Amino acid sequence: MTIEEIAQVRAVDCPAFSVFAKDKLPLPGVKKRLDEILNKEILVVDFRITKSKKREGSECLQIQFVCDDVICVAFTGSSVLATQIQSVREKIPFRTCVTKIDKYYSFS
Repeated sequence: MTIEEIAQVRAVDCPAFSVFAKDKLPLPGVKKRLDEILNKEILVVDFRITKSKKREGSECLQIQFVCDDVICVAFTGSSVLATQIQSVREKIPFRTCVTKIDKYYSFS
C-alpha cells in the first residue's frame, strides 16, 4: 500500500484478525478421549482437521462437543469419523453418539 492509501484506512472499517482466522485457533474445551464418550449422546458444535502431530503424513480430527453440559474436545486419527463429519458440515450442530465397530469409530 502507498502512504496515501494507508492514510485512508480506518481501523474501525477493518475486520479483526480473530474473525477470519478462527480455523487457526485451538478449539476450547475439556480434553476427552473417545473411549470416555463411547455410546453417550453428544452435541457436536465444531470440528477441525489438521496434520497429525503423532503420525507423519496423516490427519487429525479435532471435535468440539457438549457432553453432560460441559464443552469438550477430542482428538482422533479416525478417517471414518473425519469423512462422516466432513460430509455433514452444513448440519452442525447435531446430536450423535460415537460408537466403536471392531476397531473403527463411527457416528451414529
